[in-house]
Amino acid sequence: MSESEHHGASIELENLTKRYPGSPQPAVDNVNMEIKAGEVVIFVGPSGCGKSTTLKMINRLIEPTSGRIRIDGEDVTDMDPVKLRRRLGYAIQSAGLFPHMTVAQNIGLVPKMIGWSKARIASRVEELLDLVGLDPGEFHGRYPRQLSGGQQQRVGVARALAADPPVLLMDEPFGAVDPITRDHLQDELIRLQHELHKTIVFVTHDFDEAIKIGDRIAVLRERSHIAQFDTPEAILTNPADDFVSGFVGAGAALKRLNLTRVRDVEITDYPTVTIDDSLQEIFNRLRSSGTNEILLLDKRRRPYKWLRRGDLMRARGSLARAGTLVSDTVTRDATLRDALEAVLTDNTGRVAVTGRRGEYEGVVDMETLMNSVQELLEADRLEALEAQHELEDSRSEVTHAEQEGGAGGQKA
Repeated sequence: MSESEHHGASIELENLTKRYPGSPQPAVDNVNMEIKAGEVVIFVGPSGCGKSTTLKMINRLIEPTSGRIRIDGEDVTDMDPVKLRRRLGYAIQSAGLFPHMTVAQNIGLVPKMIGWSKARIASRVEELLDLVGLDPGEFHGRYPRQLSGGQQQRVGVARALAADPPVLLMDEPFGAVDPITRDHLQDELIRLQHELHKTIVFVTHDFDEAIKIGDRIAVLRERSHIAQFDTPEAILTNPADDFVSGFVGAGAALKRLNLTRVRDVEITDYPTVTIDDSLQEIFNRLRSSGTNEILLLDKRRRPYKWLRRGDLMRARGSLARAGTLVSDTVTRDATLRDALEAVLTDNTGRVAVTGRRGEYEGVVDMETLMNSVQELLEADRLEALEAQHELEDSRSEVTHAEQEGGAGGQKA
């Protein structure tokens, strides 16, 4: 059995409270919540509402003033906090890697502390690097300063998963990277969760990120009071009050694009050539394809450039300056919103879909995306009409009952 086949654990928070000395109000006040095993729950709320404090109380980086924490039914409130933390993965913003340790040493830290053998640690490090999409041979011996922000975050997630904990706590883990890298890291987390089925508690202030990643979202007011705890669909279509509506913001129908994945729509093939093909072969392929452009793949079959007919005419024997670099790609786990943004920033009217190692798998075009938007808007319109009819029916029933009651009184 693979070491990463252990699944998630349930979490219960019972009357969880944190008071700081000298402060008139508690930072977190009487939180009660049940999180199912294998579920991704997002804490979202304004800055200072206590969402990170609540998260840190689960692994007791912050000690609760009162209340209980149960993991898989076991009360961990009085457990040795160091032992507890070794059972829970923890990933934070900017990865928090130790700069003097290599990638392998960072990932192997907790397994080493709990007594795993060197061979088992080495095997686990290789497995995890592969799992988070980093080549073990290439990254094993690097130091954090030699990695991009996105690569550091991947290593941070790998380190959090190293000892195969049932629970993964994530405190704004993708908040410090650029938007494109952030989208790709979110997709990677969704893909990982399909494989690992951990229980993930994830803090963010970004509602779009919450919709994209969460099975359920806890919208928190100040002191971590729960305004609504429900599925993304339910919160988008039925916000509990004005506070939640404010978080959802305008364009709820368009936000629902975050609930549909690229894998749910038609991914079409597109004419491709590779960088090793001759200019004549590329020209012949373009001519026979019936399209005005063709996708050039690099040596690893990753999308590299869009080539138009005119580009080839001007190439003069070399593709070095010809064509337009592919500015963005999406994976099958990306949302339709990600795909739409990628298409709008690329002048080709389509976006390339890639596999876990960046290899080309097909394209999604603007027409497919716009059809999906239309379907969502139509579904919203029908839902609103149904709700209106139900309201009218219930009003007419009330009126009818009142009239019946009035008639009965007159007869009497």
